[in-house]
Amino acid sequence: MFGKVRELFHKNTETQEDDMYIIVGLGNPDRQYQNTRHNIGFDVIDVIAEKNHITVGEKKHKAIIGKGCVRGQKVILVKPQTYMNLSGESVRQVIDFYKVDERKELIVISDDVSLDMGQIRIRKKGSAGGHNGLKNIILHLGHDEFKRVKMGVGEKPEGRDLADYVLGQFSKEEREIMDESARRAAEAVEVMITEDADAAMNLYNKKAKP
Repeated sequence: MFGKVRELFHKNTETQEDDMYIIVGLGNPDRQYQNTRHNIGFDVIDVIAEKNHITVGEKKHKAIIGKGCVRGQKVILVKPQTYMNLSGESVRQVIDFYKVDERKELIVISDDVSLDMGQIRIRKKGSAGGHNGLKNIILHLGHDEFKRVKMGVGEKPEGRDLADYVLGQFSKEEREIMDESARRAAEAVEVMITEDADAAMNLYNKKAKP
């Protein structure tokens, strides 16, 4: 059955490459979470989808997914619908269904409160750093050796609850910064899948301008 799925995917995407990348943006599904810090992963998926004319609307694997190509490379864009803390359930299903090597072909995009707002940091592996979505993905994969794009949303103000902060809305000024950051993150993902993570790190792991 999988052979037929992959064969059909080859025909539909008309690419010569044999690899297939799974690009996962983390977030929460309900409308109330739109424009929140925790949903910047969803926002980056939207930028990638729009830029590459990919429709993200198919409901499967506890996610909303879209299939297409980025610079001639087959990709599956994924927005888990499990809520953040159970993101690994969806990622595990996608990995198993498409039979990809998650150490090479999985990219996860998430928010990061340890980075300045607008800053991007690309990593080839590493701990969850206190991020519950990454923590659950690591739990379901059984390791932390997968690529990720960490989106800086700024450190929480002193005395404010972390959950309240990451579920808070961006201000108009912050939204402008994060929209630009999301565009750069989409470009970074393109470099990661057409060149490698090291090339993307050299280009995008830089201090964000104020």
